[in-house]
This record gives sequence, C-alpha cells and structure tokens, in this order.
Amino acid sequence: MKILHVIPSLGVSLGGPSQVAMNLVKALRDLSIDTEIIATNYDHPQPLDVPLNQRVDYCFESGSVPVWFLPYNPPAVKEFIFSKALTIWCWQHLHRYDVLDNHYLFSYASTCAAAIAHRKKIPYTIRTMGQLSPWALAQSRVKKQLYTALIERRNLHNAAAIHCTTPAEADDVRSFGINTPTITLPLGVNLPEVYPNARAELRQKYRIPSDTPVVLFLSRLHYKKRPDLLLESLSYLKAQRFCFHAIFAGSGEVDYLAQLKNLTTSLGLDDCVSFPGLVVGKDKDLLLQGSDLFVLPSFSENFGIAVAEALVAGCPVVITPGIQIAPDIASAQAGFVVEGAKESVAEAIAQLLKSPELRHEYGMNGQRLARERYSWRAIAQELTTVYQAIIDRQPLSH
Repeated sequence: MKILHVIPSLGVSLGGPSQVAMNLVKALRDLSIDTEIIATNYDHPQPLDVPLNQRVDYCFESGSVPVWFLPYNPPAVKEFIFSKALTIWCWQHLHRYDVLDNHYLFSYASTCAAAIAHRKKIPYTIRTMGQLSPWALAQSRVKKQLYTALIERRNLHNAAAIHCTTPAEADDVRSFGINTPTITLPLGVNLPEVYPNARAELRQKYRIPSDTPVVLFLSRLHYKKRPDLLLESLSYLKAQRFCFHAIFAGSGEVDYLAQLKNLTTSLGLDDCVSFPGLVVGKDKDLLLQGSDLFVLPSFSENFGIAVAEALVAGCPVVITPGIQIAPDIASAQAGFVVEGAKESVAEAIAQLLKSPELRHEYGMNGQRLARERYSWRAIAQELTTVYQAIIDRQPLSH
C-alpha cells in the first residue's frame, strides 16, 4: 500500500491543516504504511526554505515525514497557490500510488491532483476541512460557486470517499448535494511532554503575578477565530473587577494584528493582555499546561486542533457552537459551549475564573476525552482499513 497526501502547503501561514497532514502521515508511517506528502513551498511572508523537486525528510515538532516540495508560481492567492511544477509532477508520478488523500477544497494542488487521479483511474479521498460549512461557503461566495461549477463538484462526486471529522461535517457534505460515501474520523493530538512547574514558569516568562489566572487564546489571529470578540468579553469582565491576564498566541496578517492591538488599547486592556506571536515547542506546552482556561470563539471550525490540544493538556475550554467538536465537549463536561456574544463568552469565562474546583473538574474531563478519542495512532489504524477497502474496491458505507 502506497499513499500520497496532497496539500497546498505545509507553511505556518496555513495554520492547523499543515500540522494535521504531517501528524497523520507520521502516524501512518509508524504503522508501516508507505505514505508521503506533496506540497508547494508556499508560505507567507516568505516561501519555505526547503529543497525543491526531490523527496526530503521534513522535520516538524513531532518528528519528520517524507515530502515532495514543488515550487509555486507567484503571485499566490492564499490556499489556491497555483503550481505548474506540481501539475507536471502529478502527471508523471501519480501512477506510483494506490490512493491519494487530498486535503482542502477550492485549492489548486488538491483539485489538480484529484482531476489527474480520476483521469488515471487512481482512487482518491478528499478532506473538506470544514470548507462546506454554511459560514465557509459564504466567504468569497461567488468565486466558490464558480470553482464548484467548473470542477470541484465533479471532484467530490468522483472521490472514493470524503473524510469528515465530525457528524456535522458529514451533514454539510450532504447539504452540498454530494452523495459520495463519507467516513467520519476525528483528528488527533499528540500527548505533550509534561512540565510539572508549567504554571510558575509561564508566569515568570510573561511577568504575570503568581496568583493571576491566565486566559489563553492559541490559534491563528484571523477574524474567523474572533479574537476581537474575546477582547470585548475581557473588557466586560475587567469592568466587573475580575483579575486575569490574557495571552493571544499566534501569527496573523500584519494589518489585522495591528487592529487587534489598537482594540486592546481602546478597551483599556494593555496591562492585562500579551501578544507573543507564534509559539511552538516547549513554550507552547507551557502555555497550554500553565494557563487556567482556553477560549476560542470561532465562527467555524471543522474540528479545532488547538481546542483538542488544550483538552489533552488538561485546560478547560470555552468555545462556540461553530466548532464542530462542541457536542463532544459538552457531553464530556470539558468546558462551556456558548453563543458568540460578548456577554455569554464573558459569563462562561467568569464561571471558570471564580471556581478553581470547576476548572480542575472540567480540565480532567477534557484530558480523558482527548486521550480516549483523539489518538493519532487509533485514527491512522482506522484510516488504513479505509484505504485497504478502497484499494480492494469494496463498498464504503454512506
């Protein structure tokens, strides 16, 4: 069995999907499945500094995976990222693989690979990555309608299976008018190295008083994630004399980051909010393990890797229903699922700030949920069974 994962880029600017692809491929390779990735060298603001047109062992936080990096053709529209070299490579090399696993919709790399695979009679799967949710489809609506009409709907219909991470995502596929078989498997998280003194180290690093609770936002700083809503909620809490320090960890477009910092100042939050930028490795683990609660009031997330990472670290969460693992979290009592309004987000944060006992209870519940349900190895094992069924031309359940 030889599997190729296709993704527009592995750059940091694409956020969680890059980490998903690398962690999933590593888990498959740990099961002795011959799996590789093809991607462009796109990243923002600078391209990835990687060897091109050859297979390389690409290192990331959890290890390394084999990747073919092909040059993209600038200027690139984020996520579409045209690459003539990738097109030629696919025509020349796709016949070597038994199954293609495509990440993303409305993106050149995965769309091109799927179309060529169909021509060559090579089965492929597609991960919609939440891009068929009503909120996502409303963004750049006209462009997506045109793209769908020209090629993407055909690619979805011709796929051997569509990989959804939640039942809600599978519902979005059906609502889009696609009857291709779906498989519903969550994404995974890696068990972090445990830092027993994370709370103290975090406060020392960010110069936060030892008795001040820390509210964490750890994600790409993008309007979809609604960090502005969290800032407004924190302002509401500060007016009620709640004590906290909020850390907004993540990268983002320069203009949007400037807007957030201006908003922070206008709300009078400069003394209790930090923007450290992208945080990785031990510093990221310290944030997750040393913070008191995690908040992500996103409009839409097909899964929410950052939320799952908070859960496995034992950090209780406050999220919105647009994050599609919200039912799991509510059922496990691992945090609060609230509507995306300033008052409701603030009230959920307030309940956790007021009660260390509740934070501990929800944190333990979340850790149990993540360890039992979001294991990369278990997900890779199930996916291997799906690949084999596809190769053997066995029917998949809808």
